[in-house]
Amino acid sequence: MNSSVNRCTNSDATCRHISAAIPIWCLQSEGADMGRLKVVVAEKIAKSGIEGLSERYDVVDAVDRQRTELLDLVVDASAIIVRSNTQVDRELIEAAEKLMVIGRAGIGVDNIDLEAATERGVLVVNAPNANTISAAEHTMAMLLAQARRIPEADRSLREGRWDRSTLSGIELHGKTLGVLGLGRIGILVAQRAKAFGMNVVAYDPYVSSERVRHLDVELMDLDDLFAAADMVTIHLPRTPQTENIINKESIKKMKDDVRIVNVARGGLVNEQDLADAVRDGRVGGAAIDVFDSEPSTDSPLIGVTGIVVTPHLGASTREAQDKAGIAVAEAVGAALGGELVLSAVNLDLGPDVSPELMPFVKLAENLGKIFAVFSGGLPDQLVVTSKGALADDPVKPIALAALKGALSVTRDRPVSYVNAPIIARELGVSVVEEAQPEVSDYQSVVRISGTVAGRERTVAGTFMERKGAVLVGVDGYAIEVPLTDHMLLVRNDDVLGCIGRVGTYLADIGSNIADMVVGRAPDGSAAMMGIALDAAISEDETAGLISLDGIHAARYIDLS
Repeated sequence: MNSSVNRCTNSDATCRHISAAIPIWCLQSEGADMGRLKVVVAEKIAKSGIEGLSERYDVVDAVDRQRTELLDLVVDASAIIVRSNTQVDRELIEAAEKLMVIGRAGIGVDNIDLEAATERGVLVVNAPNANTISAAEHTMAMLLAQARRIPEADRSLREGRWDRSTLSGIELHGKTLGVLGLGRIGILVAQRAKAFGMNVVAYDPYVSSERVRHLDVELMDLDDLFAAADMVTIHLPRTPQTENIINKESIKKMKDDVRIVNVARGGLVNEQDLADAVRDGRVGGAAIDVFDSEPSTDSPLIGVTGIVVTPHLGASTREAQDKAGIAVAEAVGAALGGELVLSAVNLDLGPDVSPELMPFVKLAENLGKIFAVFSGGLPDQLVVTSKGALADDPVKPIALAALKGALSVTRDRPVSYVNAPIIARELGVSVVEEAQPEVSDYQSVVRISGTVAGRERTVAGTFMERKGAVLVGVDGYAIEVPLTDHMLLVRNDDVLGCIGRVGTYLADIGSNIADMVVGRAPDGSAAMMGIALDAAISEDETAGLISLDGIHAARYIDLS
């Protein structure tokens, strides 16, 4: 059925409704029968990652292709996978008219235009855990190489000199290491530094003391860390706030003979300021793996005695490269399948989203679809409530999924987790997130509510280990029916014969009932049937239910 979203005004409310000739709706899920989608792999990733994608999608090898060739290949691509060399800029994103996902086999996304991707509703995923061990180990290698002057010693011996007396270094043991950024890599570096007998202090405004207490790491303000550290290692993202965080002024706050390590991102260190400080003896040395502009052979840091340099090797291990390729392939596959990917870069899901939340995320998306179908449109304000034990988790992923589901049945354009908030703003729909620890009957419940055409509408559901996702309430009717691919909601008079007439009608059209639950209205005036069907029924077949005696409304929803 063709649909449109209209803005209508009456004395009670302003709403967005689904145009339909009769009070029914057939929802075709965006994941249904889409054929084999095209995935362009622009840079080399692990073979096993390619094999996994090839089982479900048409994978096109575009490794080492010229830019013009790549632009042609992505025109009908649903996803593109890159590492760090391919520039996924606005031109490429706009050329890829069917693009749904951009996968980065690694952590940094400096080569991807996140703004353009988000505007187009394109999800950007990466592999945030793939290279953490390799990057942490490379940090320690660089720290040791600088402290013990290993590159200088290697070079002098190869040049025929035995400079043992002039190549004295320093120990790590007993020194204070200042870690800027206690993310995954920063924590791994702190743990390894502790094993060397170092005292570790850290700066991270987003981490609490309780969270790092087990690490035996002291959190400090930035200036206090600069004053306390014998060595400073950087593990921060590059943002306007962190660019050139190491510069002439910050170096003045550090101890004399401090050592500085950067295996994070280029642009965090003012290269000229650091080179000058090492030459002047203010800084005892540095170890740098990343640069402002890459590839770089003319940085002021290169060639300065006491500075160890490597060409962005933090993630350059066989293990890290394989893990990154596999992880990003899995993330791209999940995103193309309509799943919420927790490693998505251009989604704000709130803090510490647990994988255990995912069944409720999928539940919320289906509840959003049911809400919009049953209500016949969208409210000005969509209220999403996590109740019971679920209230301890972030509500944002649940609310985002509910919004995506509700919008997907009222829009002709594809709706993703990325563009759902943008579409909602265009429609004037706001989302309210609520958490309520109190709940009866179930351990956790997701509830969606809002006023459509002057009437308050609600749907609620839960997830059970035995039954899976379950619809437990619609507009005050208590029903407990498992969500399946083919759902039918029927509102009827609470009188003898209605259930039999519906069952007979469905049997006559060849539709088998997999499950049925009937709930009464609180005042007993009417009832609602929640029916799970084995197969889809047509629009006309759904309309036929309305003609039955005692049946007031019917909604068929395809969640496949």
